[in-house]
Amino acid sequence: MSIDSVVDIFRGALYTTVRVAAPILIVSLVVGLLVSILQTVTSIQEQTLSFVPKLLAIFVVIALAGSFILGTVTDYTIELFSNFDQYIK
Repeated sequence: MSIDSVVDIFRGALYTTVRVAAPILIVSLVVGLLVSILQTVTSIQEQTLSFVPKLLAIFVVIALAGSFILGTVTDYTIELFSNFDQYIK
C-alpha cells in the first residue's frame, strides 16, 4: 500500500465525517446562538437553559437526516470493502 492510497483513504474518511457531522453541528450552533441572544435580551443568565433546546434540535435533526447519515457512512464503508484487494498490495 502506497502513501498515496493511505492519504486517499484518510481524505475520504475525513470528508465522510464532515458530511455526517455537519447537519448536527450546524443546527446545534444555530440553536445555541438563538438561545444566547434570547438570554442576552431577557437578561436570563442560566447556563443550563441552552442545553435542552440544543438536545431537542439534535434529536429532530437525527430523526430527519438519519437516513442521509446512515447512507453516507454505508456508502463509504462499501467503497472501502470493495477496494480492499487494492489496499493490501
